[in-house]
Amino acid sequence: AGSFQEAGVIQQAYNLNFPLHVVPASRAQCPAWSAFSVSSPAIVLETVKQAGAGAEDRPEAVVVRLYEAHGSTVTAWLQTSLPVKEAMLCDLLERPVAQGHLPLEPRGLKLSFTPFRVLSVLLVQSC
Repeated sequence: AGSFQEAGVIQQAYNLNFPLHVVPASRAQCPAWSAFSVSSPAIVLETVKQAGAGAEDRPEAVVVRLYEAHGSTVTAWLQTSLPVKEAMLCDLLERPVAQGHLPLEPRGLKLSFTPFRVLSVLLVQSC
């Protein structure tokens, strides 16, 4: 019911096309854990991967790629449980962009999106 944004069509499409796979584990109770979360349902965290060119020199670096999926202008917070010491915007070839340094705030990384914009963020973890 409602618009595709209200109906959660994008999330349902991901659930259909990329179902969760169950992996047997011990019966010990583990606390809930998530490596990443995004504060807005309009933002899709599409990719998490080890940084490409030069990754062998920086194995502690990962790239996350996000996009705005609702056709809106939105500010969202990207939160991670990884021990990030530095964050910067990068291009699609994973090269840092000028003026792309992102401050690490208690709420995470503040990201601004225009309709359907794709952002790539290089995260350098502390060793």
